[in-house]
Amino acid sequence: MAADTPGLPVAPADHRRTDRFFVVTGGPGAGKSTLLAHLRPLGLACAPEAGRAVIRDQRAVGGRGLPWVDPALFAELMLSWDLRSHREAAAHEGAVVFDRGVVDVLGYLRLSGLAVPDHVRTAARAVRYHPRVFVAPPWPEIYRTDGERRQSRAEAERTHEAMVAAYTEYGYEPVELPRVPPAERAAFVADAVAAWGRG
Repeated sequence: MAADTPGLPVAPADHRRTDRFFVVTGGPGAGKSTLLAHLRPLGLACAPEAGRAVIRDQRAVGGRGLPWVDPALFAELMLSWDLRSHREAAAHEGAVVFDRGVVDVLGYLRLSGLAVPDHVRTAARAVRYHPRVFVAPPWPEIYRTDGERRQSRAEAERTHEAMVAAYTEYGYEPVELPRVPPAERAAFVADAVAAWGRG
């Protein structure tokens, strides 16, 4: 079983099913974090995005692991974060919704024009999620930049395309989220998670 690859997080025997891990991916500024903020009050466990957390931590300590300073190091730090998130989710009973996943790191490296190391490919193959991945499509009307999100709208659209391509390559089926208010989006995802629970 792929999840038994040495050195990668493995769920306890009772919680091995990774089809209860739901990823939300896409370009920046498409409403992913807002969606998770609306899912938590519905009782769904959520894992925050690695990228923003890494940027906050690196800026706080004057580190070089920032996408505009050392993108390769930034990718490694995101990978470590995502592996830890997956491991922690494995100890949790029930569904977990992730703001991006391990495959996003691979997509980010390709988007940045960097080589994808073998260990990143190994992680993308071994650390699995539900076979259907939610994709937040580009949404110019809500896109905003900030201190952690510096990409242009064009870069955000390229990121969306890179993530869809990466997840498709690694055997996932992208499911586009509707461009509707956050509460309606949350209901769309919650219904899909509930359907898994009834399965």
